[in-house]
Amino acid sequence: MKCEVCGKGPIYGNKVSHSKRHTRRRWMPNVHRTTLVIDGMEFSVKICTRCLRTQYKTQGK
Repeated sequence: MKCEVCGKGPIYGNKVSHSKRHTRRRWMPNVHRTTLVIDGMEFSVKICTRCLRTQYKTQGK
């Protein structure tokens, strides 16, 4: 799971229970497969939702 636009990948940390036990876990980026039109060409990319939102805002949709 990696965004092909910004390179965002999983981040690692600890899950902390109520008794403060630490176990390793990771947070995955919200990545979707979508089709983007760039300069009239269609590309199928895996893109995070933050970059997808930015793409829509810059294209005026």
